[in-house]
Amino acid sequence: METYESTDNEAKDTTSPNENDKTCCFCNIAKEQSGSDTEMQLFDDELVCFRDLKPGARHHYLVVPRTHVGRKEHIPLVEKMEEMGRSVLQKKKVTDLDDIRMGFHMPPFSSVPHLHLHVIAPASQMSIRSLRHYGPQSYWFITVDKVLQQLRTQNQVK
Repeated sequence: METYESTDNEAKDTTSPNENDKTCCFCNIAKEQSGSDTEMQLFDDELVCFRDLKPGARHHYLVVPRTHVGRKEHIPLVEKMEEMGRSVLQKKKVTDLDDIRMGFHMPPFSSVPHLHLHVIAPASQMSIRSLRHYGPQSYWFITVDKVLQQLRTQNQVK
């Protein structure tokens, strides 16, 4: 996977968003049209990775498709998102890749209706609040492994 670290305006995409994209904050960030100063950690033609505004641990990043994707139906895209998540952790010198959480919030508990992967490390240092949202006992958080398993066996996420 060829990814790039953000420097200056390299990640800019000047294509205009379609009707569904205009109000989506993640579409605006991915296309750098939000007026925000969101720093891209990694990016490629399909995905961007940036820090979560309300981090659940020292390292908490979101991997987001540049185009508006509302559901987790795309196995190759989810796999590529996971790969970029691991890449950003390696770039940030996270060495214990067994102490991470990667996954998605299940609807209706997703705050932004745009597919986004949470990448969190170290999982062992998450606060109680973060454990409720992203921990192993969370009702509304499903790991990337479970998403891929369900997509492969059931062709959908339940």
